[in-house]
Amino acid sequence: MALTSDVTFLLLDDFSHIAFSCALEPLRIANLLEGSDLYRWRLASPGGQQAVCSNRSVTLVDQGLEPLPARSSLFIVSGQNIGERVTPQILSFIRRERARGTRIGAICSGAFVLAKAGLLDGRRAAIHWSFHDSFGETFPNVDLCKNVFVADEPFVTASGGTAASDLMLHLIGERHGADLAAAVADMMVYSGVRPPEASQQISVQARHGIRNPHIAEAIRLMNESAPFYLPSSEIARKIGISTRQLERLFQKHLRVSPKKFAIHQKLERARNLLLQTEQSISEISLACGYDSPSHFIRIYQKRFGVTPNNHRLC
Repeated sequence: MALTSDVTFLLLDDFSHIAFSCALEPLRIANLLEGSDLYRWRLASPGGQQAVCSNRSVTLVDQGLEPLPARSSLFIVSGQNIGERVTPQILSFIRRERARGTRIGAICSGAFVLAKAGLLDGRRAAIHWSFHDSFGETFPNVDLCKNVFVADEPFVTASGGTAASDLMLHLIGERHGADLAAAVADMMVYSGVRPPEASQQISVQARHGIRNPHIAEAIRLMNESAPFYLPSSEIARKIGISTRQLERLFQKHLRVSPKKFAIHQKLERARNLLLQTEQSISEISLACGYDSPSHFIRIYQKRFGVTPNNHRLC
């Protein structure tokens, strides 16, 4: 009989409820299908009493930041406002558990906590796509990837939402076999289990309802050159069409010019940095390819109807 695996979920306030449920339920179902306790779990929070998730539901927990049982696994589950939730006590707890041999992972924005603890430098990690801009600016030494999860590193990470189930099914398969993992997925009515290398976001074609390969390639080139986007003429040259044809394709399928599309992309990045980091307006302006903060402020206000400072205060 397989030994029971001890798993602790450290819940930080504003954690993602869907990510937590998608991480925990595969373990419960694995126990149900196997008829034995393959997994035993406990919940922890910094205060040791409860944790409040982003939808304001309250979850009671079993413990605070006390030592975990030997040979445990620890998963940090967080969500919004992660920069405000990371305390010296949490970082000390994670480092102590690492020194004790605890296997540590992170879900949703949890990779931010591991990076803050200095555990991800030079390693691949996944985090929810909405945190990519701020994470990349804050932790440039981490090899941030767009995968749904990363399981082939000392610290496993999942990007959030249903990606937590993908990671757990992967780990169940590693420990107890692919048949049990598939049976758990069936019980969850989860027929689209994704491999680690799957992308977090749906394709440009699916999102905008387009199938034109020229637009998809143009947007890929734009994203690769961010925040200093290539001019339309250069993009057109690289994909083998005329600048005028590129302009027509963008107007037909996306209702904007390539230049305006690039500006919108830059401003979305700026908004993420504004709401998820403590960087100054000047720093954000520069990180998004604007040499003049005053010009950046005017463009931002025109796009979102509010100045960057007032947006941050909302």
